[in-house]
Amino acid sequence: MPEGDMMDFSVAALASGTLVGFVLGLVGGGGSILATPLLLYVVGVASPHVAIGTGALAVAASASLNVAGYVRRGLVRWRPALSFAGLGVVGALAGSSLGKLVDGDQLLLAFGLLMAAVGVLMLRPRPVARQADAASPRPQWLLPVLAVLSGLASGFFGIGGGFLIVPALGLATGMPLIEAIAASLVSVTAFGLATSANYALSGLIDWPIAGQFIVGGFVGGLGGTWLATYLSRFRRVLNLILAGVILAAAGYVTYRAAYL
Repeated sequence: MPEGDMMDFSVAALASGTLVGFVLGLVGGGGSILATPLLLYVVGVASPHVAIGTGALAVAASASLNVAGYVRRGLVRWRPALSFAGLGVVGALAGSSLGKLVDGDQLLLAFGLLMAAVGVLMLRPRPVARQADAASPRPQWLLPVLAVLSGLASGFFGIGGGFLIVPALGLATGMPLIEAIAASLVSVTAFGLATSANYALSGLIDWPIAGQFIVGGFVGGLGGTWLATYLSRFRRVLNLILAGVILAAAGYVTYRAAYL
């Protein structure tokens, strides 16, 4: 590859990683689902499977950096967090194995539909849990079932899956939203590592791009977190903007997968 093309490739990977990290730091979710389309259509990764494997590794690294901040604030409830993550890894390994067997265009089509669903869900305001509901007992089977299902979806699509994990943890344990977000990052890290390891065994990770994406994500995450403290009262507006971006990306991914 000519030196100029390699430079463009690196700049695109760093810039895309920075954007994903910035969005994650700013609004606390939804950004990781942009990793695969950015890797495919901005960075220029040719294979959907390589984009998914590379994105999963980058998402895991970003989540591990973010969870450290919650640990310092004492917001991670380790027992349910580790239980959910450990059980969900089984689903993530199964989902990523299944994803590698699916044709790339079909996988992208399903991914586009998932993005559309996430965008629609982000348009809805988050319900505030009532204290009585939060204190009510949960059946013991609920956490392992939801963990495996969340891991399965995360592994199949190569996404962080926080939009699934956060409500699943809240439903299974009754923990407050901020603690569910903190605990979810443990699972996002574990699922991403399991998915990327599975893809790496098949040679489906571009390691230089992953490294550049991770560096960009770290820088973007610092900037997004810093800006979030000043724009907290506009968080709903930011969520709506991100939902619009995700819906637009979903339409593009679906169109490319179905017609090109």
